[in-house]
Order: sequence, then structure tokens, then C-alpha cells
Amino acid sequence: MKRLDEFRIYYNHTIHPELVRLERKRKRLLLLLFVSIFLFAAILFLQFYLKILVISLFLMIPFGFYITFILFRIQRFRSTFKPHIVNLLIDFIDDGLNYGTFKYNSKRFIHKNRFLKSMIFQTKAEQYIGEDYINGKIGELDFEMCELNVREVSKVRNRLNYVFRGVFMHTTFNRPLRGKILILPREFKQYLSRSIKEINRIGGIEIKGFLSPRFNEAFMTFATKNANVSGLLSTIMQEAIVDYRLSTGKEIYISFVETDIYMAITEPKDILEPFIFRSNVSFELVREFFEDIHMLIRLVEDFDESN
Repeated sequence: MKRLDEFRIYYNHTIHPELVRLERKRKRLLLLLFVSIFLFAAILFLQFYLKILVISLFLMIPFGFYITFILFRIQRFRSTFKPHIVNLLIDFIDDGLNYGTFKYNSKRFIHKNRFLKSMIFQTKAEQYIGEDYINGKIGELDFEMCELNVREVSKVRNRLNYVFRGVFMHTTFNRPLRGKILILPREFKQYLSRSIKEINRIGGIEIKGFLSPRFNEAFMTFATKNANVSGLLSTIMQEAIVDYRLSTGKEIYISFVETDIYMAITEPKDILEPFIFRSNVSFELVREFFEDIHMLIRLVEDFDESN
């Protein structure tokens, strides 16, 4: 709660002025778009009234260039809006004493092979789309995260089925972890049968000891022999994960594999994608993305402190 209050102050002083500036730019683009629609209607009326094809074609040439220019400006606005805001967000997040400098690349994403090594999703992932890559250091741990949209070809119908859409994070620990641990949302058990079979195949079984009742109710936790479950996920963090799930309606997936930690938070819609026909000046628009990132960072920070 304290961190969110601090973020609200930062939003008011830093992010909100930038959103207002971008809002003025959006309104100018919208005005140009309406003017272009009016001009197009006027040309059509002129053609109908004069019935002189040559004049109409002559007028359409510069108008075609004008429309292309407007569409280019709108696309540029959409592609630059999110990097502007995300860079401001990570400037706030990495200000903590325990954090290194975070870096952002709007086009880069975590490689497909890394995603599959997490063991969270057993899939061929025929469609694998990513963007908005962020990397940095939390305590002694290096991390990377990005947005992913992953789908696979249906075995029954000729279409792509949903696998995962949201924020995916990978963290490298500085020493090997004992065993393997897989934490999956219990509500989606029927859709995760392949992941469960795979962890069972290598000797993983579902455990409930060392975990809070609320956490056991919401999540299935599988671990192989000698895995240090209680040492890897504190009781405080278990409660924080459950509270976050209940407050946002989003699901969280976690796995510990060798020296790697993987975490994923579902997000059904495009995060921080700007609107063209309505205002983008909204604290809620930014808050949701901040809370997703902050939740993942809290998990990494807790793991770094407890190990």
C-alpha cells in the first residue's frame, strides 16, 4: 500500500504531465483525421455535382498523400506512447536502494526456448509474439521480463488456441536450486494437464505442507525430491500472491528449475496501448501495468532476501 501511495505521488508529478502532453497530441491528430474525412466528403460531393472526372482525380492525388500522412502520424503516436510511459515507470521502480538500473526495449522479448524451459506451459507455441522487454538487477539477482502472447495449433480444430498472454519474467539465481518446483493456479487444472504430467514424469508430486491454507486453496504446488519449498517461498509472499490474485482476478504461475526462476502473470488485454478516440489521461491505465511489474519484482526481492 505504501509503495502504491508513493507511485500515486510520482504519477501526479511526473507521469500525468507527460500524459497531458500526449493527450494534446492525440487531439491534434483527431482534428486532422476529422478534417480529412470532411475533405473526402467534399471531394465526393464535388464529383457528384460537377461530374468532371479529371478534376476529381486531380483533387484526389494530394488528398491521398494527406491521408497517408495522417495515418502515419497516428501509427507513430501509437508506437511511441507506450515507450514514453514505460520509461517513466521504470525510472520510478528502479529508484530503490536494492535495485540496479532497469533497461527497456519496446521491440525485444524473451526467447521462445527460455519460455519453454520454464516447464509452466507444455506447448509447441506455434504463435509466439513478444514485446516490451525490461531487464535489470534486484539485489544479487539478474532478471528479464516482457509481454508475451502465446498460442498453439488446436489438435481438434484448425485454429490457434490460447496458451498464455501477459507478463513473463525470468530470474537467474547465483547457485543451483535443489529439485524442481512448479506452482500452478488450481482453477485452471484441466488446462494444465500436460504440465502436471511432465512434472510427475520427473518425480514431482503435489505437496501441501509448509504452505498456507489460502495458498493451497488457490494453487497446486508440485515439487521433486529434496526441493526446498518453504525456503523458496515465504509465508508472507504466499499471502501477497493470493491477495494479488483476489484483487486483480489475474492468475500467477511460478517455477524453479535448476538455477532459474520463472514467473508469469496473465493479462487478457494489451497493456498501456493508447486510445485514439478517447482520452489516455488515466491513473488506472498506468496503475495496472505498474502493479503487475511490482508484484513480480516483490517476488524476486523476497527470494533474494531469504536466500
